[in-house]
Amino acid sequence: MKLHCKSYPNLYKDSVSLMQVSAKLNAFEGVSQASVAMATEANIERMRDAGMNVELAARPNDLLIALMADDETGVAALEMADTLLRPENSREGQQSLGRREPTSISMGVEDQPDATLALISVPGRYAGAEAMKALQNGLNVMLFSDNVPEEEERAIKAYATERGLLVMGPDCGTAIVNQLPLGFANVIRPGAIGLVAASGTGLQEVSCAIHHLGEGVSQALGTGGRDLHEEIGGLSMIQAIRMLADDPDTQLITLISKPPAPAVAGTVLRLAAGCGKPVVVHFLGADSQEITRYGVTAASSLQHAATVSVALLRGQTPPAPESLSSAQQDRLRLEAGKMAAGQRDIRGVFAGGTFCYEAQLALIAAGMSCESNSPVEGATPLHDSHRGQGHSFVDMGDDEFTQGRPHPMIDPSLRDERLTREAASPETAVLLFDVVLGYGASADPCAGLLPLLRDAQRNAQQQGRHLLMIAHVCGTERDPQSRQQQIAALTDAGVMVADSNVQAAQMAVFVAQLRK
Repeated sequence: MKLHCKSYPNLYKDSVSLMQVSAKLNAFEGVSQASVAMATEANIERMRDAGMNVELAARPNDLLIALMADDETGVAALEMADTLLRPENSREGQQSLGRREPTSISMGVEDQPDATLALISVPGRYAGAEAMKALQNGLNVMLFSDNVPEEEERAIKAYATERGLLVMGPDCGTAIVNQLPLGFANVIRPGAIGLVAASGTGLQEVSCAIHHLGEGVSQALGTGGRDLHEEIGGLSMIQAIRMLADDPDTQLITLISKPPAPAVAGTVLRLAAGCGKPVVVHFLGADSQEITRYGVTAASSLQHAATVSVALLRGQTPPAPESLSSAQQDRLRLEAGKMAAGQRDIRGVFAGGTFCYEAQLALIAAGMSCESNSPVEGATPLHDSHRGQGHSFVDMGDDEFTQGRPHPMIDPSLRDERLTREAASPETAVLLFDVVLGYGASADPCAGLLPLLRDAQRNAQQQGRHLLMIAHVCGTERDPQSRQQQIAALTDAGVMVADSNVQAAQMAVFVAQLRK
């Protein structure tokens, strides 16, 4: 194995495109690891930390590929990268047709004067300035970029609010605007429920659940994860509520977030209660009574937020939170009875950060302790980033795991490796994980995982253990990956597939309580 590098001068690609190219290079037979990124000093340093000793000087406007392979494989992989990075229509081709390629937001607005939204995905140091240019041109903004300073986020959102515009982000990975899925969104039928979320996978989970219940979504607007911090003041969520209140296609509004700063929560909930439309709120881990006292309807989980929203839309009484059926409990008792004496632990490995958060909350609610690299209140920090101890929940989308690598929703190989390690632990009773579908996600997220799970189960049996694998598939049958096909493949591999993330966590908790 040797290092192969190639730089592309003055070539910019957005982060989703780079992650997809990186995922394909990492899957290339004979490539042990690969990274595709803009050639900033930080990115080059991450490549070096990963064992790829890149010697190029930083040139932030250049695109850089580094990979480890033998000579023949390295040449072939870089040739494939050339093809993947080649524009569908060259600049020369466009100019020969008498067209000029827009090189700024202002030029883009000239080309498309009816445009109302700019999607921005550039390095964080430039993202705020580009967002401000879009706002000055009268455009709403979806800011996919992260690493935008908090004070800059506040300034951008304040400017937008003054002009009746919306900023989704920074770090907004999912939205559905006028039925157009953006980022990692799923294919959802149109409908009358408007969603506002400070959580990408939370937005995906609720929108998909609404779809499965037979209703649809008018708009699904992300705010960025920091929007409800005291420093930002909920500016995007407030603006999104106002927009949905004025939207004739939206009959009901659903809000999703981790617990906001108390002062921000009060401002948001007072506005929501007075917006003139029914409002359902799920703030993960928040006290439901603190929410309902404002005159809105509280939900206890992401799935419950969907069922309550659909019920209210149909004029029905909101249902109680879902619980495990007697048939599910019977099967779980049977599974637990096959386990060895030392198998007690839940090991959760997640691509979705909110799913990791929600699973921890399920354990805390049951009076159980757990650890995580992204701990909720009541959980402890992860003791070992390579292997769990006790009940352990890992967000594989955290920066610790994605530096120089694609997000696990695009390239699930790191998630698969972690699941394999946790499955080998003699203390593991339940292996808990998510599979997230949608645009931008891996075309076949279970392809590499299923053989590993079968091997893990077989190895456990040879050691006198029984491993229970529980998964949740977030997506719809209309997604490019087809939810039903993914569920069928997982079930065939011996995985117990839950209807929602919270149900999967409840199943794991039920088994862990039996194994005390």
